[in-house]
Amino acid sequence: MSTTTDQYPFFLFSPKLLNVPSLASSLAISLRMTFLIQISQVSRLVIQLRLLFSVSRRLSALLKLTLSPLILLDLSAAFDTVNHQILLSTPQSLTPGSWLRRQKGCKMGFVKVVKNKSYFKRYQVKFRRRREGKTDYFARKRLVIQDKNKYNTPKYRMIVRFSNRDIVCQIAYAKIEGDMIVCAAYSHELPKYGIAVGLTNYAAAYCTGLLLARRLLNKFGLDKVYEGQVEVTGDEFNVESIDGQPGAFTCYLDAGLARTSTGNKVFGALKGAVDGGLSIPHSTKRFPGYDAESKEFNAEVHRKHIMGVNVSEYMSYLMEEDEDAYKKQFSRFIKNGVAPDKVEEMYKKAHAGIRENPVHEKKPKKEVKKKRWNRAKLSLAQRKDRVAQKKASFLRAQEQEAADS
Repeated sequence: MSTTTDQYPFFLFSPKLLNVPSLASSLAISLRMTFLIQISQVSRLVIQLRLLFSVSRRLSALLKLTLSPLILLDLSAAFDTVNHQILLSTPQSLTPGSWLRRQKGCKMGFVKVVKNKSYFKRYQVKFRRRREGKTDYFARKRLVIQDKNKYNTPKYRMIVRFSNRDIVCQIAYAKIEGDMIVCAAYSHELPKYGIAVGLTNYAAAYCTGLLLARRLLNKFGLDKVYEGQVEVTGDEFNVESIDGQPGAFTCYLDAGLARTSTGNKVFGALKGAVDGGLSIPHSTKRFPGYDAESKEFNAEVHRKHIMGVNVSEYMSYLMEEDEDAYKKQFSRFIKNGVAPDKVEEMYKKAHAGIRENPVHEKKPKKEVKKKRWNRAKLSLAQRKDRVAQKKASFLRAQEQEAADS
């Protein structure tokens, strides 16, 4: 008499009813045993025991088993949706939910959040800078965490931030006390190198990143070893460590909350730092000149953005089309004598000046004379003199009164 798995029901027993008190007590919560019993013949009972230690918690969560009563399931009706081949396979092949087929039309329902007293008692606020919308902690965690096998080696980040009038580039690493700034460069330093206007455009971002890289390498004495890409081509360039010399300074781009779309100015600062000699993992997919459809990168377009040619071309176009709009939009360029044909030369000189002297010059401290807004206390001599003056005044008044009478 041949039998199949569908002819006889399956029974699920708890360890307590199988007279295993030791296992029931020790594995009451964490590990549960599931026994699959198959009746193949009337005269013979074949019991197949499988200890599912690896997936015991997941199976118990799915089946919602408890160790109290005996659970009997007539699988001829209830197990129509069970995949018997997976159920009778090895425990290693079982995955959560793989042995249950989802019913058609079965969807997760919406759970209403009841904001009662217990909700507010248990409510945990997010980090302050997350509440303020200043820090992306999902990204920060991945930028800060260091491998344990690197011990106390700092994980450096190149931080790039933009304001309305300035660009901030910093090299920092994280400690429990907070971020430690190793080096910093700002676009408001660029007038020192001949860039008087356009301190927040793509070309200025490149110059700020270049200034940061050269300043950092100069600080560590590596500026002569790693010179980077001296001639600006706009093409991909990666710094490689030199044998017999200290390794290239490696850091990772921290773009903050900026939308890292193709052509973003953040990548201008990145390109400047890489051309300056820093090793920063990157690709050309976010540089100006990359075409997402053809998946090709045009380095010449990127070079035009670095050298400000795109700005000079628009200046020439606007000068011809609408002179009033040109005078209004580029008034500071006109005031500083920056014509469209002088923009590229201005940035070339700035790049050379940055490489020649990237050191930060501290401003001389102004001697401030403190002012006292409250009355100073009188000294002992002054108080005695004041008493003497009062006495003399009183005596003179008496003499005058006697003379009048």
